[in-house]
Amino acid sequence: MKLNEYFENAKGIGVLATSDAAGKVNAAVYSRPHFTDVGDEKTVAFIMADRLSHANIQTNPHAAFLFVEEGQGYAGKRLHLTKVREETSEELVAAICRRCNYNMYGKEALRYVVFFRVDEVLPLIGPGPG
Repeated sequence: MKLNEYFENAKGIGVLATSDAAGKVNAAVYSRPHFTDVGDEKTVAFIMADRLSHANIQTNPHAAFLFVEEGQGYAGKRLHLTKVREETSEELVAAICRRCNYNMYGKEALRYVVFFRVDEVLPLIGPGPG
């Protein structure tokens, strides 16, 4: 199954882990990644507010996304990511957002669409193939 199909159909909870230039780690609950380019399995996007996770990737572009599927057992994915670019277009945010809560951080809060290269995909548990 393709990665975009997996995240379109899977239900669960995701956590994005980032760290600053000094290595101080932050973890935050995030929605499933967005796939903006049809057929592109190597680029994902997250909508980020001007908060700690976003500040961290300004000095350290590496992040990890852990997704735990609903249900019994330990199913899910781990994505190792590297930031490639970001945009501040509210039109782009609205176009790709599945269930945006526009009032979560206040009506005037600046949001970014941050694009990451998917460096590695691993299962939730275990080292993965190879």
